[in-house]
Amino acid sequence: MLSDILTSSSMPISYLDPSNPEFPDPNSASQSMDGLLAIGGNLHTQTLLTAYRKGIFPWYGKEDPLLWWSPPERCILRPHNIHISRSLKRDIKRNRYSITSDSVFNKIVQECSRDGNRKIKGSWITPDMEEAYCRLHVAGAAHSIEVWLNGELIGGLYGVAIGGIFCGESMFSSVPNASKVALIALCEGLKKVGFSLIDCQLVTPHLESLGAKPISRSDFLNILGVQRYRNIDWPNFDDNDIFAKVCDRAILGRQ
Repeated sequence: MLSDILTSSSMPISYLDPSNPEFPDPNSASQSMDGLLAIGGNLHTQTLLTAYRKGIFPWYGKEDPLLWWSPPERCILRPHNIHISRSLKRDIKRNRYSITSDSVFNKIVQECSRDGNRKIKGSWITPDMEEAYCRLHVAGAAHSIEVWLNGELIGGLYGVAIGGIFCGESMFSSVPNASKVALIALCEGLKKVGFSLIDCQLVTPHLESLGAKPISRSDFLNILGVQRYRNIDWPNFDDNDIFAKVCDRAILGRQ
């Protein structure tokens, strides 16, 4: 992965000090390699928070050094724009899903690291990444959504809350639709407390089918520049009637 990146990139890549990393302007990220910005640094809690507040996130393969990205095109989902198909609506009505948040955060990260669809370009949740996001969770910045059916964990997602933006990192399903259910629950909760958007990072047909859309890096950074200063409490997802509320909304009738 890394050798391909370095030979293909037409822009200089910054190398970060492992003890005191200072991120360059995210607008200087490579256009030719999906927004590679820097190499090195560390995964300390404050480093990660600084990166997310600048619109930068880590992503690297098992054999690679730590890579930092700010894509030229960002995939976002406004919570009120979540698209729920008729078939998914029927599935939600048929199954008695339960939703929790932050009850088994470490387990969600572990399951995402095992899931085959965690990123469109392959494995990236290394043991170091698992530990880093678990530390973020302890610090109160990273959160998870868990989907349960008959007492069994069947899906979920996790990410980082930065002001009014939730930066989604990964999701998993052990049964069909479970990750979609997690995303629906997330959107419902974020709407309640006034989050502006979910940063989905990379554009995929799957995310677009759920209502996500691409925007330019400059537009995303402008939104982030305002939203990162908001102080919003994480919503309560421990009410298992969340889908009863969702099913009352007209959005469920969309194709």
